[in-house]
Amino acid sequence: MPGREGRMAELVYRPVLAARRGELEALGHLDAALAPAVAPILQLSVMDRWVVDALGRLPPGLVPAVEVDDRSDLAGAEPARWGVPLIPVIGPTESDRRLVAHGLAARAHTGRAVVRLRISQHRAGPDATTAAMERIWRYARLAPEECDLLVDCGDVCCAADVRTTEPRARRVLDWARRHAWRSVAVVAGGIPPTLHRLPTDEPVRLVRWDWLLWQRLTDLGVGFGDYGVSPATPDAEPGGDRLPTVRYTTDGAWWIYRWSRRGGRGDERVTDMCRALVSAPHWPPAGANFSWGDHEIVRRSRRLAGAGSTTNWLAWSTSHHLAHVLDALRPPAREPARQPRSGPSRRGRASRRRVTD
Repeated sequence: MPGREGRMAELVYRPVLAARRGELEALGHLDAALAPAVAPILQLSVMDRWVVDALGRLPPGLVPAVEVDDRSDLAGAEPARWGVPLIPVIGPTESDRRLVAHGLAARAHTGRAVVRLRISQHRAGPDATTAAMERIWRYARLAPEECDLLVDCGDVCCAADVRTTEPRARRVLDWARRHAWRSVAVVAGGIPPTLHRLPTDEPVRLVRWDWLLWQRLTDLGVGFGDYGVSPATPDAEPGGDRLPTVRYTTDGAWWIYRWSRRGGRGDERVTDMCRALVSAPHWPPAGANFSWGDHEIVRRSRRLAGAGSTTNWLAWSTSHHLAHVLDALRPPAREPARQPRSGPSRRGRASRRRVTD
């Protein structure tokens, strides 16, 4: 159960990622000691060779859940033959054939699945939702104890979104108590799809409304998930804006760095942007040691590497974000037990006085 400060007793973080090269690179550089605490949900449109190679480079202990589009399923996917363990992601509206395929994939890989319930698409009452879940369990031949429930709240990008989403999420979570799920987590996306409209050459602070929503639900004992440093709808971001951009996660906020300063040379713009970040008050005390992404930002601030690309900037931002969320979710260290005072006890001193009297 979470503590009063919104920390989970069991550290499991479930980011939903679009599985672009930058996000997979960040996962591949995750500290091996932290890998078992991350259970990413990867959204894939195609399972090609480079994706499988990237999955094979993930640190030991990190087993992703994978959601594929309607054109394919994991039962016949190449990773099953190449030895990459995966967890299928199941939606309540999928066809009977797909549910059977998901069940086969679950038994072939890890023996479990993730059920993703999007509250924007499922407004039915608790009985109808239970019927949809029973259909999943019947065709996939899975028990609730073999499924992690992901309650997906979609975009939560302002205070009004939090106010309207919280009661809906609570109703779904109240329904979830009827069943013995392996785990239950709430996921939401807090990055707005309009970053291209923000000012350039100055850090812009954005509230992490998804984090605030989860903190308001911690009394229900649910895990935390988000969409990393991207909007909940991956295609919502315009592709034409290629300015150097870092989305830097801090406690309760993102700092968005979009840089066009120093003319058109990419190396100079990225160097200037990274120097501004490493000198900012929200730069972590651990600095380059905080994450692989922070290390890469420091290298650019010192002109030790090139400017990189949109893929690199996404990788650095995601790497820092993963490390920051895991640090925020980590239970506080317990204070050491108070040691007894040295020297004889009161009874011992009294006995000694009697002997010497």
